[in-house]
Order: sequence, then structure tokens, then C-alpha cells
Amino acid sequence: METTEVTLKREARESIVSLEKAIIETGGCFIGTGTDRYPLKHSFSEGIYVREIFIPKGDLVVGQIHKHEHPNFLMSGTVRMFTEERGVETIVGPCSMISSPGTKRSLFAETDLVWITVHNNPTNIKDIPELEASIAVGTYKEYDDYKNNKNSLTYKLRKRLIKILEV
Repeated sequence: METTEVTLKREARESIVSLEKAIIETGGCFIGTGTDRYPLKHSFSEGIYVREIFIPKGDLVVGQIHKHEHPNFLMSGTVRMFTEERGVETIVGPCSMISSPGTKRSLFAETDLVWITVHNNPTNIKDIPELEASIAVGTYKEYDDYKNNKNSLTYKLRKRLIKILEV
């Protein structure tokens, strides 16, 4: 039986979610909202939210599922990263990359890491829990629901673009 791209993506998602559950069950934590071990620095400019996190050497972590495409900057360190989109890769900072919508990654910090993400913040929200809810979700089901929500901006823009292209 031939393995399809859909099957590979499903298996990659299952692997990342299983790893996340194992980390939590063994007393690890989810780094989405920051902790003493994973401090977050929040910065704002007009329409933009910048989020910086420190991840210590030797830690294995799983991030959130981001709703939108956004730039990432590994400012320093070496990390082994796994995503459903690119599989396993080793990244050495400083470097930049663009995350696709729906990306969830698992990371192994080979050295201390400083990682920055940059997100659109068109309404200039400064309440961190509200801002986090606007940029990320916790599960793939929540992401699929968000993506397919007919009231979402993404859905409306996609429909409008399709209508324009049909003309």
C-alpha cells in the first residue's frame, strides 16, 4: 500500500501530539504562555506583536498551532525541529524562516535558544491572553474549526479572492 502525503501529514501530527502529551504527563510544560523556565518578552509596535522566548539547552518542547503565516527568527542556538511540513531538520541561528498557517513544531534545544516570532496585531491588542487566542490554538481540531469558520477573516478573504478570480 502506497503511503500518501495525507497519511504522512496525519502521522506527523499524531507524533507531535503524542510527544506533547508525554512531555505534560512527565511533568514538563507547554511553552505557549511562558513560564519561569521559558520566559517570554512581549513587544509591540503599530499593528505588530513581537514575542521572544528563551529555551534552555537540552529541553524538548512543543509549541502552539499558529493560525496565520508569520516570520520566525532563531536569534541564537542550535535546534532540531520537527514539523509536519518539513519533517526533521537542524537549524542554527541566527536565521529566519516563515511559518505556514497551521504549523505546530516540536523542538529539541541542542544549545540555549532565543527564538522570536512576529505576528500581525491589526487592532493593537495588548492583553496577552486575548492576543494569544487571536494568533494560536491548542489542538488541530480547533485549528480546522477556525480555518473552516465562515465568520473568520481568512474564510471571507478566501471567498472574495475566489469571486475576483472567477471574473
